[in-house]
Amino acid sequence: MQVEVKTNVLAKNDAIASDLQRLFKEKNIFVFNLMGSPGAGKTSLLEATLQELVKDYNIAVIEGDLFTNQDAERIHALGVPVIQINTVGGCHLDAHMIQDAVEDLDLDTLDMIIIENVGNLVCPAEFEIGESMKVTVLSVTEGEDKPLKYPLIFKESKAVLLNKIDLLPYVPFNKDKAVKDIRNLNPQGFIFEVSCIAKDGLATWIDWLKEQLKMYR
Repeated sequence: MQVEVKTNVLAKNDAIASDLQRLFKEKNIFVFNLMGSPGAGKTSLLEATLQELVKDYNIAVIEGDLFTNQDAERIHALGVPVIQINTVGGCHLDAHMIQDAVEDLDLDTLDMIIIENVGNLVCPAEFEIGESMKVTVLSVTEGEDKPLKYPLIFKESKAVLLNKIDLLPYVPFNKDKAVKDIRNLNPQGFIFEVSCIAKDGLATWIDWLKEQLKMYR
């Protein structure tokens, strides 16, 4: 049955994810899983975040994408170690992919690993990959209906970033409804309003992220 197959796949994945979590804890490495739709602005947010974090921390990035290494090239240009994973049509990263990728990283030198997942609001939320926390990016250009249409990813995320808020005057996005729906799904989650172009809200997000790393370590 399809349900049994899915259950077996998730069980095997979760076992590897647990091993990864133990490894990262032993190495004192904070790991977060950055998720969101294609075009939500995950890589732009990652670039802006890295530019500040690399001043104080040793960081590596794992980039997940169906094809190409364009996003990895953008991260490499910042001088940050980056591993590209191409899923060749797969809609998400899984724990086994991360397990293989970290073999190419010097874990003894790292404070943080940021994993940019494949652009998708469905599958990435279902697969644990050894992360300390999940973070979802929702662009205002996507519409305020997304939290209720794709509830799991918003329930599972410790933080949700409403991105491209500089476009609010120009797009039909009901921010109050989006925030209300996210809070109903995830009362303990943090919500940040940011713009990578206008630089709005980035300092608050980055300060919070530094605090998460501090508490983890």
